[in-house]
Amino acid sequence: MERKQPRWQRWSLIATLALLLWLTAGPIAQASVYVYRERPGQVTVRSRLSLRDLSDRAWQAIAFKRTEGDVLQGYYLRLVGFPEAVQVDRQQPLSLRSFTGQHWQLPWAIDPQAKTVPPNVGQFDLAPLLNEIDRSLPLKIQLPLVNSTAAELAIAPFIVEEWLEVKRRQALPAPIGAALGE
Repeated sequence: MERKQPRWQRWSLIATLALLLWLTAGPIAQASVYVYRERPGQVTVRSRLSLRDLSDRAWQAIAFKRTEGDVLQGYYLRLVGFPEAVQVDRQQPLSLRSFTGQHWQLPWAIDPQAKTVPPNVGQFDLAPLLNEIDRSLPLKIQLPLVNSTAAELAIAPFIVEEWLEVKRRQALPAPIGAALGE
């Protein structure tokens, strides 16, 4: 004769298994898109993520747009490597390729507020990509470096989704006299 477990034991076992599964599962990617009111009338919307290239070098990938009043100054992708470890080749465009064969070249572009960036930073016009895609997809980036082979970075679809969210997010300027962050 088969012996039945009491109902509370079955629920306890299910709850324990669910808790273990939740604790051992990797973190769920959550959007980290932020709106910054830098001064009256100027707003920046950005996403920032840490990545590693195929040579195991650390990079910060920052996608952002800046508006002055109701005028969009542009969409930018800033890739920041470790100082003195890499030097970005500013004469070459950033190359992006999807796994379906689509290809984009992003030209060097500096936003009006930055004017210049250190040698370990590459900043590119992200508009050619954002204006052509409307859904997230995996990408491979080739970042040209001085005196070295290009840095290759794999960009997961959730990262591209954050970049698209930067484009979609409304960046309304704060009213004059409003506290920072309101």
